[in-house]
Order: sequence, then C-alpha cells, then structure tokens
Amino acid sequence: AYCTTRQGGVSQAPYAGFNLGDHVGDDPRAVQANRAYLQQALSLPAQPAWLQQVHGITVLRLPQAKAHGAQADASVTAQPGSVCAVLTADCLPLLFCDRKGTVVAAAHAGWRGLAAGVIEASVAELAVAPEALLVWLGPAIGPAAFEVGDEVRQAFVAHDAQAAAAFVVSGTPAADSGRWLADLYALARQRLQRLGVTQIYGGGLCTYTDQQRFYSYRRDGTTGRMASLIWLTQ
Repeated sequence: AYCTTRQGGVSQAPYAGFNLGDHVGDDPRAVQANRAYLQQALSLPAQPAWLQQVHGITVLRLPQAKAHGAQADASVTAQPGSVCAVLTADCLPLLFCDRKGTVVAAAHAGWRGLAAGVIEASVAELAVAPEALLVWLGPAIGPAAFEVGDEVRQAFVAHDAQAAAAFVVSGTPAADSGRWLADLYALARQRLQRLGVTQIYGGGLCTYTDQQRFYSYRRDGTTGRMASLIWLTQ
C-alpha cells in the first residue's frame, strides 16, 4: 500500500508536481508520464484501476474488463495483481485489508460519500468479519480547516446522534453563523467502529495546511490529485 504526495513529477503549475488526476485540466501527457513513473517506481503488477469518482457509494470488484474509468468511489479485490486506487485532494482516502492478506480495498470518502455510506458499502463488499479488518486513513482536509454548513452536520447527526461530537462551531459560539468545523477522520472512525472495525490507523495529516506535500482543492481550486493504492502480491 502506498500514498503519493505532490512532490516530484512533471506537471506544471497550477498542478505543479506529481499530479495523477486526468480530470482536472492538466496536460494529458504530463499525467500519463506521472502515471507511468508511478507504475515503474512501485513495481506495480498492473496499471491501477483509475475510477471516475462521483461522491457515491458504488464499489467496483476487480478485476473487471472495463474497470478503468468506471463510475465508482471504491474498489475491492481478492485477485493478486489488481491494483485498487483512489484519487484525492481533501477528501478522505481509506485503504483496507484483512489480517490474512486475502482481500484489499480502496475507498474515496468526501463528506457526501461518507454520509451516504461508502464505508459501509466497502466493508460489505470485502465480505470478511469486521474485526479481521485493518483500515488506514490517508491525508485529508483536517478538522481545523474543514468548514461546512449546518446541512452537512445534520446529514450525519440524522444517521447517528453521536456524530455531533465530530463538529465544533466555527468562530465564536455567540455568532450563531450556522457554520461548523467538521472532523472527517472522527466521522470515519465512528462509522467503522459501528460496523465492528477496531483496527483503525492513520489520520492527522491535513491536506489544506501542508501545501508542500499535498494538493488541496479547497485551498487552491484548480489543482492536482494524490493517489492512495493497495494490492495483493502473488
């Protein structure tokens, strides 16, 4: 399993660095060169199954003939040689495996996908006991930078009242602006724990504040994407 940063690569500003997203307006030749380097540097058994991510809950099972460009926000495989991958630049990437190393998954969780149930859909597709899973939470926009409206908080609290603990008022409480700072990491942990997943790692890397290492859509608007990848070897 690996997670890339923006460092290295041949993309020019505003994608400067190792952009792996082919849907953000970058020169396609630069993206292709970066993807080719990724495959070589990591000795990947195949090109990753790059998904068309739509903030939904569809999980693609690999290998699949038309995996590249398929509309999904997560992929799962029990087949050695298939590479699960998601692209992010503030949204939360999650990488899954089981203790025995028989199945892996990668999921893309922005707040919409998280609220809709992309984590639950991914765990269901993995089809192993939740207590046997290990989950890593990759770099995402941190709780000090992710300001959202009240509708976002309500979407989570309506599902689980305990989700309220992942939100703090943005600014002074007296302002009553209806704006909140949301903790994607805490929201993801809550959902995983409700499913019975206890081995949860990562978190704490903020894409918004660490401009040297990470792309951030909210910070920069037009920008690149990092990749989080996982696969099984023979």
